[in-house]
Amino acid sequence: MKASKRKKLEAAGWKVGSAREFLGLSDEEAAFVELKLTLSASLKECRTSQGLSQSELAKRLRSSQSRVAKMEASDPAVSVDLLIRALFAAGAKRKDIAKAIAKSESLAA
Repeated sequence: MKASKRKKLEAAGWKVGSAREFLGLSDEEAAFVELKLTLSASLKECRTSQGLSQSELAKRLRSSQSRVAKMEASDPAVSVDLLIRALFAAGAKRKDIAKAIAKSESLAA
């Protein structure tokens, strides 16, 4: 958020903080949320870079397009193992997933 916008909100009486602060997440919970968000974003990036539609990826996973959409939207009902399976199905390599995990660690810190 831009500093000017933050100042305007605070001047209007709003409290500005992070989702972590708002939800009272522990370090571990915040790291897990960042991991899922990063894996979801990586899935969409990988899928689109491979030229796959959500429906095509869903067929590879023997799932539905709506389930792939939920994966990409970081739906809480989607497990980390499903995100990783979807990444492999979309053509990601182990090093790609490792990079995403490393990225999530730097965001949670």
